[in-house]
Amino acid sequence: MNTPLPTDDSVSPFVDAAGLTLHVRRTKAAGGTAAADAPTLVLLHSLGTDLRIWDAVVARLPTYAHLRIDLRGHGLSDVPPGDYSIASMTHDVLAVLDHVGLERAVFVGVSIGGQIALRAALERPGLALGLVLLDSAGRIGDRAAWEERMAAVRQGGLAAIADAVVGRWFAASIRERDPIAPSGYRNLLLRTPAEGYVSTCAALRDEDLTDRLSAIATPALVICGSEDSATPPALVRGLARALPRARFVEIGDAGHLPCIDRPDVTARHIDVFVRGLA
Repeated sequence: MNTPLPTDDSVSPFVDAAGLTLHVRRTKAAGGTAAADAPTLVLLHSLGTDLRIWDAVVARLPTYAHLRIDLRGHGLSDVPPGDYSIASMTHDVLAVLDHVGLERAVFVGVSIGGQIALRAALERPGLALGLVLLDSAGRIGDRAAWEERMAAVRQGGLAAIADAVVGRWFAASIRERDPIAPSGYRNLLLRTPAEGYVSTCAALRDEDLTDRLSAIATPALVICGSEDSATPPALVRGLARALPRARFVEIGDAGHLPCIDRPDVTARHIDVFVRGLA
């Protein structure tokens, strides 16, 4: 039997999600409890990172409760064998929400995290009060590109792709604001289990929600970094156009991970959007 998940951010609890151990961090709102009208923010990270990429955003949104999850194959969560799918990763997330008894939430996902948020809205429309989709799309990349990346990691490990991947994560100006940050986040990428990385690439390779986007009636804020070459603004703007109730925002001087590049601007847009849901 699962024990209640602590709401103290100083602990790092683990949840049994249908036999899979997932690392989860839950932070309560400032003052001890969230306001009655303030939904919990469920934050989902990108490929090759973990829940820590949201640290600066969470710090800037203290009046909300937050739930962060290391996706399967990443961080301190299990690394099950075989190819993953966005559907199975979504079920992981929903299992965590069921475990903690969360019945209303705003999903905030970057890249693959955005695709998981989209599927969650399709499967549990009553749970998803809103979606914040950063640098994501119904389909990201093409099959050949993902196969090539998977082959490179199988042959040379994550070091074989690290420089190219980290180069897409951030705007060039990050070296002026925080010169050591790219090196630190390169370390984060390199510590991702290679098996988990490749298996998650398979999920991105196979996912295509393009034809289902029009069925998602959940209000959405779609954000993209102006210098994102992994999911360029034109692609992400197309996601916003395909969703019935979406607004698009481009964050200047940011790459694929605005939550790291521009956490202040990212947090401000999230706050305005969530307040508007009321």
